[in-house]
Amino acid sequence: MAPVPKGGLKISGDGKTATLEINNLAVIDQPKWPALDSRTTPAKMSFKVVWKATDKPANLDDASKHFRFTGFEASAQLAARVEVPSIGFSWQSDPISTSSASFAVIGEEVNGRYYDSAK
Repeated sequence: MAPVPKGGLKISGDGKTATLEINNLAVIDQPKWPALDSRTTPAKMSFKVVWKATDKPANLDDASKHFRFTGFEASAQLAARVEVPSIGFSWQSDPISTSSASFAVIGEEVNGRYYDSAK
């Protein structure tokens, strides 16, 4: 979990497109995780994700799990870059224009104790 910087999340006026862009997020590289003695190395990550809603509704309401989602099926694209400066390593994905996802949704979700109060 990390805070989203001001301006990092943009929602279009019609609510059908969301863009999350984060640059130089401090993370750790831990190649031998989950080994108990795995070493960590400071790293940084930058990424951009774009979700675009379709007109096809995607709704789920599971009272037994206190979970509700109301929204739309969507397309999603991602581009990312990772750097581990101490070892001179960097990796960059292909451009966002070449990216696609098999499944994505965009909408609103309610869970846990908020489930009953947000009907």
